[in-house]
Amino acid sequence: MAGVNSNRNSDSALEQVIRMRTLIWAALTAGLSGLALTASADGFQRAALAPLASPELVAETQMLRLDTNLQKAMETGDFVGLAVTVVRGGEVAFLRTYGETEIGSGEAVNPDTLFRLASLSKGFASSLVGLAVSEGRLSLDEPVTGFAPELALPGGAEKLLTLADILSHRTSLPPNAFDNLLEAGTAPGAILPQYRKVKSICPVSDCYAYQNILYDLSSRALARAYSEAYADLVGEKLFQPLGMKTASYGLDGLVAGGNWARPHNRKRQTDPDLPPNPWTRIDVKLPYYTTPAAGGVNASINDMAQWLKAQLGNVPDVLPPEVLDLIHAPQVATPSETRRMRDALPDLSASQYALGWRVYDYAGQTVVAHSGSVDGYAAQIMLLPDRNTGIVVLANARSKRMWSIGPMFLDMTLGLPARDWLALEDAALAATTPN
Repeated sequence: MAGVNSNRNSDSALEQVIRMRTLIWAALTAGLSGLALTASADGFQRAALAPLASPELVAETQMLRLDTNLQKAMETGDFVGLAVTVVRGGEVAFLRTYGETEIGSGEAVNPDTLFRLASLSKGFASSLVGLAVSEGRLSLDEPVTGFAPELALPGGAEKLLTLADILSHRTSLPPNAFDNLLEAGTAPGAILPQYRKVKSICPVSDCYAYQNILYDLSSRALARAYSEAYADLVGEKLFQPLGMKTASYGLDGLVAGGNWARPHNRKRQTDPDLPPNPWTRIDVKLPYYTTPAAGGVNASINDMAQWLKAQLGNVPDVLPPEVLDLIHAPQVATPSETRRMRDALPDLSASQYALGWRVYDYAGQTVVAHSGSVDGYAAQIMLLPDRNTGIVVLANARSKRMWSIGPMFLDMTLGLPARDWLALEDAALAATTPN
């Protein structure tokens, strides 16, 4: 099936195809299932909708609808630059870019423009851990003290902490413990001994609370297991074999080639009768680059299409099924995430955390997902493993509409009732940053 991409030709034959698909889409969205479709333009004759609406055509029509909605969303001013890809059945079904790398620059985002992935980086670390486990180089029961001897938890609980615990956020610490110190410029290694002063919220392994600094200890475990720098390992074992040609780690990796999306923010507009404040370019914030396993990856949407293929099981020579089964398997219930996400995902019934991945029960379907957010950047990945399809969204500004693209895709794919996910009927929706 032909995908929708940023280099679509405009010859007359394709225009005819698009017109036919538009007619089908109009009939489908009007709820005319099983009725006849009449088209007179360009010689199209009366045809039954049922045979026209094959799964392939329905799926491609969904991609046309996605593109139309994203173009309309860009017109709201709620984005600066945006890149989106969909993989289905091991193939790229959709890859489009929109907007600018920097507000007012006129420099268009293209498929090789680099964005920060923020916490989508956690999936790369857990995938590499999964490979190391499959090779017998690491055990998920590995004591963290073996590669982080300076770590101290209340009551000596660090002796109980394992690699699986840090990859699933079961550390006993409160959420985002000492991220404030990291953001203030304190080195991660200097923070580790200070955790002994933090009051635990549960015994080690017993409950979920999201972390960044402790999650990054997985990079130490991997560097020790392979006797090689963590970023080099990810490049050799994931980026290169998957064809992620522009993916990198750190600030130097982001800016070196020149084709990168600059981060933006806007001041909150307190007067609802006024339009949102304009986007302003800001400096790249460095702290989370110092925790590479938790937030260090940069990638383009071309790169992320290849990452989607691999996480959906379509590149077994790089990420074998047993590795994906291991890292996508739920480890701990996340009731706080369920409460937080129910407003955004009304059909969400439960959520759990696996190893570097969230697992949602959404409308009876398993969704493997993660979001990433760091000053001026937002990223989201959602997989429907049972349907061998998924989406990645990258942006160089954070807004409510950005976080609605993934849910819109889920509802389209699952055939759920249409909702105005992107608030296109309310163009004055104020941009905000989610927690």
